[in-house]
Amino acid sequence: MAGLSQTQSLSQQQVLAPQLQQSLQILQVPMLELRNLIQQEIETNPTIEIETTEPSLEDRQREAEEFDKEFEVLRQLDEEWREYMSQNAGYARSAEDEERRQFYFDSLVKEETLQQHLLEQLTGNGIEGDDLKVAELIIGNLNDHGFLQSSIEEMAQSSGLSTDDLQRVLDIIQSLHPVGVASRDLRECLLIQLHRLGKEHSLEFRIIDKHLDDLGKHRIPEIARRLSTSVDQVQRAANFIGTLDPKPGQIFTADPNNYVLPDVSIEKVSGEWNILLNGDQIPHLRISNTYKDLMAQDGNGTEVKDYIREKIRSGKFLIKSIHQRQQTISNIAHEILARQKDFFESGPSALKPLTMVQIADAVGVHETTVSRAISGKYMATPHGVFEIKYFFTPGYQTADGETLSNTSVKGSIAELVKAEDTSNPLSDKEIVEMLTARGIPIARRTVAKYRTELNILPSNMRKRY
Repeated sequence: MAGLSQTQSLSQQQVLAPQLQQSLQILQVPMLELRNLIQQEIETNPTIEIETTEPSLEDRQREAEEFDKEFEVLRQLDEEWREYMSQNAGYARSAEDEERRQFYFDSLVKEETLQQHLLEQLTGNGIEGDDLKVAELIIGNLNDHGFLQSSIEEMAQSSGLSTDDLQRVLDIIQSLHPVGVASRDLRECLLIQLHRLGKEHSLEFRIIDKHLDDLGKHRIPEIARRLSTSVDQVQRAANFIGTLDPKPGQIFTADPNNYVLPDVSIEKVSGEWNILLNGDQIPHLRISNTYKDLMAQDGNGTEVKDYIREKIRSGKFLIKSIHQRQQTISNIAHEILARQKDFFESGPSALKPLTMVQIADAVGVHETTVSRAISGKYMATPHGVFEIKYFFTPGYQTADGETLSNTSVKGSIAELVKAEDTSNPLSDKEIVEMLTARGIPIARRTVAKYRTELNILPSNMRKRY
């Protein structure tokens, strides 16, 4: 029998208190999520209520002092008592609340899917019975771009339907909107669109039918030679092909417009830059006087008072955490304004290199606090709405000692490409030489990297004949 032995080891593990976790969460969440979080707290903590008027600075300071005193003496409520209270003092919606809630959900607009759009057209055209079932099978095999993922033979084998019936119904579906839907590949998709435009005998049709790969690699002279036509005609045909839709089903799967709510705005008023926190979207909270009075009554038992005291303490901690969140964001915004004033005056081309460490040192917090504070948050500026992390970027030092951010360098590359001669586009080497002449030392591979990030094609793909 093998011998048994015991060993001991020491390890350190950092465990965050629930209140600290909540404070970090409040700091990190964007504005809209913060509103939802506050609403959840209001529903679970009866001692919190929304103020109709914003509290004065003196009221906030007094509440903060009361919080600091109480925080030291209040003990944690027993877990069993929490469970008891949650079972006996649960939040119940009134019939009016339920009716309002149901009306809200009934009012939500549901986005139409590609499948629903196609089936609606089929039923409107009188397709029913077995043909409708075949159509449902085909439509169910379309991907998000509107392409058919399974072949006719595969669907016939899995369903027991004939290939003739499947092909006949597929032809009907391919005649629907969006044009090119239910195609088996890009070539068929573009040919269907040209056919619908009456261009089945055009140069564009011949290029897609026989030379789609060459077109994708921008081999314009090669296509012209093979089709015995001029380079100029092929280029014009290629320009028209570029107007066709290579992913007809994408209009139904594209993400809806995401509206962001800036946490802070920076604007110029009477020649002075001002910073405005978007505090209007955050409810102003206070501790209910009703529960303060209950604490003062002698008739309530110790357990009831302990419960109320715990809820009041939790509510005050929430209020203080929200205040600290806003103050931290404000401090960071002031430092960004001070260090990126050229950006606010002139735009993205004047953005300077900036790190979170620099801001953290100036504000007097840790770098991770800055990272949490700007996570998912936006700033409204005279040049548009930007994610706050946009203002943090490494950079280059020019020949004369000036510093430029990566964003500014990318902007310079985009400007050079925009102004280039399309019949003789700039190579990456030429862009390097032009930036170097401006005093911006940069490697060729870095230009290629930035060009790719800007979705700018290589010079051979940008050439127009």
